Amino acid sequence: MNTIGQNITLTLFGESHGEAIGAVLDGMTAGIAVDEAFIAEQLSKRRPQGATDTARQEQDHFKIVSGVFNGYTTGAPICIIIPNENTRSGDYAKTYGLARPSHADYTAHVKYSGFEDYRGGGHFSGRITAAIVAAGAIAIKALEGKGVRIGTHILSCGGVRDVDFCTNAESIEHGIEVLNSKTFPVVNHIEEDITNAIIGVKNNLDSIGGIVQTAITGLEAGIGEPWFDSLEGVIAKAVFAIGGVKGIEFGKGFDLANMTGATANDPFCIENGAVRTRTNNNGGINGGISNGMPVVFNTAVKPTPSISQSQQTINFLTGKEETLNLTGRHDPAIVRRICIVISSMVAIVLCDMLSIKNGQNYLR
Repeated sequence: MNTIGQNITLTLFGESHGEAIGAVLDGMTAGIAVDEAFIAEQLSKRRPQGATDTARQEQDHFKIVSGVFNGYTTGAPICIIIPNENTRSGDYAKTYGLARPSHADYTAHVKYSGFEDYRGGGHFSGRITAAIVAAGAIAIKALEGKGVRIGTHILSCGGVRDVDFCTNAESIEHGIEVLNSKTFPVVNHIEEDITNAIIGVKNNLDSIGGIVQTAITGLEAGIGEPWFDSLEGVIAKAVFAIGGVKGIEFGKGFDLANMTGATANDPFCIENGAVRTRTNNNGGINGGISNGMPVVFNTAVKPTPSISQSQQTINFLTGKEETLNLTGRHDPAIVRRICIVISSMVAIVLCDMLSIKNGQNYLR
């Protein structure tokens, strides 16, 4: 449904062109500091910032209406509301019934028997991810208090490639530091190259996808359950909930299929009295449980479905084939904006898993 988690849960609500969107973060123990300036900073990383993003500008003036008092969590559900202030619903009323290829228009219409809010994609819209980022900011700060840090960057887009955390483990801590200090999520100085690649497809009335990479450092060994609540499984479920995500791999992922055991295995060693591995081909997870190494995974992000080229589709109201000529404000790529969403989503489920293992008050 619209809720994820066991001890600590996240519930999302709202529609793209409705009055507001928001999140309820429930189960966070009392006494965790809530930095509203940090929440605003995180939201700014998701907002459109130039020619590579949608022209729809939202200020994301969030309001915490429960669960926080005098700058700390109270233990009650934390409800965050973000008003929608820049909607143009008429762009969608003109084309209602025409299924945008690779969008949720048709499937939402079938599932909700025609009662769905179709404006801007309704509850399926990427606009809802702002609520994930707002709630995730609280989780990220709580994790930092326990020495756990998360960073997500664009690994590749349009033939441009950033540093690979899986094969350059020594660069992870520095990389996360860099990512936390800027709005364009790359470690190396390749912002201009990626921007040019995105603008190139935009000028062709098209869109482009990419691969983003997430690293988690400071996570203790022993997080995750065998079989159905493995660390990979819980993270994958959370990440796949984000629109546009079509694949995920941990460590070397699919490349492991072409390796031998001798090259794929990560030899154990002792470094400064701690158990480590010489390599990190398995992405810091063995048997579905963290082994103390950085957890590293890649996420495949598809090209934005909303493009301005003419596309063949159907009108699900008339049952006839038609040609769609789309108008409106759309991202030619979401690889930049999705990075902070993934980090935020992962932070929330990690808080939940740490709470399950170490108790409800662990994060305080």
